[in-house]
Amino acid sequence: MQRWQLSRNETALLDHIFWSSGLSRDALSGQASFSKSRTNAAVAGLLAQGVIETTEEQVATGGRRAQTLRLSRRLGVLISIAMGATGVEVGVLAPDLTLLAHHSEPANVRDGPALLLARIRALMKHLLQQCGAKAADVIAIGIGVPGPVDFGLGQLVNAPLMPEWDGYPIREDLKADFSAPVFVDNDVNVMALGELWRLGRSLPNFLVVKVGTGVGCGIVCHGQVYRGANGSAGDVGHICVDPNGPRCHCGNLGCVETMAAGPAMVRAATEAAEAGKSPPLTKALESGKPLRLQDVALASRAGDAAAHAIVQRSGALIGQMLASVVNFYNPSHVFIGGGIQRIGPLFLAAVRQSVYHRSLALSTRHLEIQYTPLGERAGLIGAAALAMQETLRLPG
Repeated sequence: MQRWQLSRNETALLDHIFWSSGLSRDALSGQASFSKSRTNAAVAGLLAQGVIETTEEQVATGGRRAQTLRLSRRLGVLISIAMGATGVEVGVLAPDLTLLAHHSEPANVRDGPALLLARIRALMKHLLQQCGAKAADVIAIGIGVPGPVDFGLGQLVNAPLMPEWDGYPIREDLKADFSAPVFVDNDVNVMALGELWRLGRSLPNFLVVKVGTGVGCGIVCHGQVYRGANGSAGDVGHICVDPNGPRCHCGNLGCVETMAAGPAMVRAATEAAEAGKSPPLTKALESGKPLRLQDVALASRAGDAAAHAIVQRSGALIGQMLASVVNFYNPSHVFIGGGIQRIGPLFLAAVRQSVYHRSLALSTRHLEIQYTPLGERAGLIGAAALAMQETLRLPG
């Protein structure tokens, strides 16, 4: 973007165009509170510089196709990285967040940053080649990581799941092969950005809760991701739900993460299988492979009572934690994502029951709790949204 010199009006309209995923001139004028003449002048400048382009959308009743505006694909491409505790996904996207190519594979963050980031750089190069793009075409790189992030420095800070990453210069590592700016954030903040982009910023106050290897929460407040004073806002996985519970890897007792996240459910499933309380889980364990969350999901959907109990207990504990957050923050929506989505409606029902039972009536009067509509793509779309959003905020 540094090749273009944009006026304040042009920059303001560019932001609206990105977040709205295609706007007519009239709609853009209304959103920006600009007069039509002011809007048309700024749009003409953006079109002349090749920053935006026109597309033809739906057919208007009795008339011609409506012309909308979007970020120009001539700007280049975005690279998006969604890193989890047990896997990584890399994607190449157009400036309007159309997914052009992607790849996902298992990964272990405990292998350390040097090994995993080298693999990610290799995947980035491969996907760019697949799209017919070069490193010089990359506008920006966004990456979500499973731990607290100092957003200004782009570094993980005291991440319980990945201690070797503490203070590691992720941005500098990725810049070894790319000159584009790199933006690093917590994985759930990135998921929240993905949902915010999907919604066109139409919901100003909502939560995104990820339940996988750990538990985290992305907070959207007044249409912006809220990171807190030091980047640790939303670290709800270490809220205590049982002071007499097991010790968490953070050192405290009874954290919801250690009692209700994916590994806790798998441990409970393994115990039930070994005790002969669940025929389908016992059969899965006898295959010689460790049980996975997917095995619990399959057993639960098949009507297994032990699997049902594990899912309901986990949902109830997550809901217990969320009830306090809902009372405190009063969001309009709670979107739940991560590996837990594979469980299906039973988990969601248990969460809802616990939240509605424990929260104040005023806090839940219009509250909606559902799985993230973006599903497993939330992190990938969100990291690209992070990259584009922060690039548009750069000087020049």
